[in-house]
Amino acid sequence: MRPNIVPEAGLQTRMGQWWEGIPVLTSAVVVVCGVIYLVCLLVGYDSFAEVCFWPSAVISRFQVYRIFTSILFHGSLLHVLFNMLALVPLGSELERIMGSVRLLYIIVLLAISSALFHLLIALLVAHNPFHPSPYFMDECAIGFSGILFSMIVIETSLSGDQTRSVFGLFNVPAKWYALILLVVFQLVMSNVSLLGHLCGILSGFAYTYGLFNVLIPGTSFFSAIESSSYLSTCVRRPKFIMSTGGNGAGYLPTHSIQTVTSRSGVLSGNIWENLSSWMPQRESSAQPVTDDSRFPGRGRTLTSQTSTGNHDSTLQARLLSGSNSPERISAPTALGGERSLTGRQSAVDATAGATRPIGQQGSIPSDESVQKLVAMGFEKTQVEVALAAAEGDINVAVEILSQQG
Repeated sequence: MRPNIVPEAGLQTRMGQWWEGIPVLTSAVVVVCGVIYLVCLLVGYDSFAEVCFWPSAVISRFQVYRIFTSILFHGSLLHVLFNMLALVPLGSELERIMGSVRLLYIIVLLAISSALFHLLIALLVAHNPFHPSPYFMDECAIGFSGILFSMIVIETSLSGDQTRSVFGLFNVPAKWYALILLVVFQLVMSNVSLLGHLCGILSGFAYTYGLFNVLIPGTSFFSAIESSSYLSTCVRRPKFIMSTGGNGAGYLPTHSIQTVTSRSGVLSGNIWENLSSWMPQRESSAQPVTDDSRFPGRGRTLTSQTSTGNHDSTLQARLLSGSNSPERISAPTALGGERSLTGRQSAVDATAGATRPIGQQGSIPSDESVQKLVAMGFEKTQVEVALAAAEGDINVAVEILSQQG
């Protein structure tokens, strides 16, 4: 799914390879939003009040269609470009984890939940007994950015990072990343919809906490859709990501809410700490989660540390065992047609076993070979293990060390 883009290739070739690496749903959303904006630009359509999310019109006229038209229309060229450029990495990662059909369902679910949060907050602000303000009821929100903020929350929950960089300027705690982005955008661009973005963040947190689990069908539902004859052409495309075949070796993030048991602790303790206790906290699962309705799919989790450790332990087990038998370790499910690390390692082992002369079997790594590989930047311990597994073949050892790194 991620082709290697050759730097020496022409711009058109590189753009084509980049586009082919984007999964089908993410690329479809980019095309639909771009085409809608171009059509509006060509025909001179600028009556966005008819398609934006307008709480007053949704309630008084029951114009429910605004929930979906508001996320597909954009007000300017910079607006649609910025949103689509932000969607490509976010949508691609989540689609590889969840699958194309499942991600489409999740986007619809996030759009509806964000709209409900928007209506609820607007009504509370407009009709509160202390200081009624109808401002949010008459606000017209448009653009895909509300869904993007939901995706940011979900992707941050999956990443496992403790800190996130805000435009490369400064790092912030990961659990506050989406809220800080909201504040930054509000300060830089005063015409953006504060409530629209905030409700997107709330929907993302509701999803990561599992509040929508009862609304998410099981794998069989998405499998039935993918096996439908109407989607047969789309499913056969290499960019399509199946929603079935969850990654059994993946670790999914869990969240816990710290309960404050002491009343004096709430009143006299650190206010920042008390507020932080209500934000999602990441914990490492003791056992791999194999069936989570929130983050299933063929793909891997975004937690680089966990997946790297899993592959490293698998590779070390293969090296220490000194056996090329495929029955020892089975390769996990590949992501979107890509080979997994252990799959590539098996191919290397098989090739090495087929091409290596019989006389080299069981050879002891020489000091000269160890020094050569150490000079290339590899650690001595890993070099010795790799040479032992490669039975003294430096080329195979380099391949093993490269895969391990």
